Amino acid sequence: MASLGASGVLCCSSIPSSSPSCRREIIRAIIDMPKLRNGRASLPKLTNSPSLVEELDFRRSGYTNTTTTHIEKVLSNLRINRRAYDTNEVSDPLVMEKLYAIMGAVEDRVEMHKNMGGQRNNWNSLLLTSINTITLTAATMAGIAGTVVGTGGAPLSALKLSSTLLYLAATGMLIIMNRIQPSQLVEEQRNAARLFKQLHAEIRTMVSLGNPLTMDDVNQAMDKVLALDRAFPLPLLGAMLKKFPATMEPAVWWPQPRVKQAKRLHYKRNNIINGWNAKLEEEMGEIVRVLKKKDKADYLRLGEKALKLNKALAISGPLLTGLAAIGSALVGSPSHGPWTVVLGVAAGALSSIVNAVQHGGQVGMVFEMYRGNAGFFRLMEESIQSNLKEEVERRENGELFEMKVALQLGRSLSELKDLATSSSIKGEAIDEFASKLF
Repeated sequence: MASLGASGVLCCSSIPSSSPSCRREIIRAIIDMPKLRNGRASLPKLTNSPSLVEELDFRRSGYTNTTTTHIEKVLSNLRINRRAYDTNEVSDPLVMEKLYAIMGAVEDRVEMHKNMGGQRNNWNSLLLTSINTITLTAATMAGIAGTVVGTGGAPLSALKLSSTLLYLAATGMLIIMNRIQPSQLVEEQRNAARLFKQLHAEIRTMVSLGNPLTMDDVNQAMDKVLALDRAFPLPLLGAMLKKFPATMEPAVWWPQPRVKQAKRLHYKRNNIINGWNAKLEEEMGEIVRVLKKKDKADYLRLGEKALKLNKALAISGPLLTGLAAIGSALVGSPSHGPWTVVLGVAAGALSSIVNAVQHGGQVGMVFEMYRGNAGFFRLMEESIQSNLKEEVERRENGELFEMKVALQLGRSLSELKDLATSSSIKGEAIDEFASKLF
């Protein structure tokens, strides 16, 4: 080591001692000089443990792999989003805004129909109470007038005039009340509020599922709102539904079906395409036949009876009060005798009974309920038939559709299959109704 150090010094002997470079070389040579053992340099031995360089390389490779994977995921997501945007798989923000606007309008219509229904329910109760009170008061005055016929003079004329005026007022109010049928209007508003709530929930579900929505969905929602507005109008003048139609027809509150787009839930497994197979199609066909021959036909028959009863009561009430008004006006006439008093009192009493049966029993509401139920079964019938007429790929998923039909009829899936099987075996003789709800 002394010789090497001397050689190092000799190498720089020719350089002036003041040179800084010479001093740096000497220091570096002394620091880097390995130890000598028996005249040989001792080098560090390599071991199997990972060195610092290997550890650094491992960490660098791990960081590189993680970063590369993350970048690849980001690029993949960007490519997917770009492809979804290019193929219109992402809902247009304008479409979403329009659907939310329709939801707001539907929610507002629910409140409007609820408020109008409460108001018209008050009309029914207040008008019925007022008309019956007026009628009974007029009948009482006509009876009192019959007892003072012999005395004559001002008391008889006042009682006759008051009774006649009250009967005429009751007749006019009854004609108006029978024309608008407040109890039937209340049932219309109840149905409208329920169906608008159902439409609101349907649109909200469609938006929350996250599936791509287009202008076709907006147009379908608009058509459903306008169809409900036509089926259950709010105003009375000019737009009110006919309360005494010539024939009983089911209520219609849905638009004409549009051409359906292919659904996303279609698949093929064990001869099942989009949840449909030949057996399910046969079952749905049998259910349509049961709905048409039993449920809808039964409610149309009951609705026809309710309509005839309501017509008879609507004519009888004003007719009786009118006859009572004539009888009370002729009380005390010598040419007619005591029959005028009987007519004035008895006709008024009968008129009160008729009004109580018609409006207190809400016959108009019963008719509207039957009409709405018949419309419900007609809607189910058209919905099933429209799905069966479509190509399999364009239908609603069969399993989902079957579950909806079972829920609407108040049955389980097994009970729905049993209904279809029993109706197909018995042929035309169908004993069981399809619906268990009403």
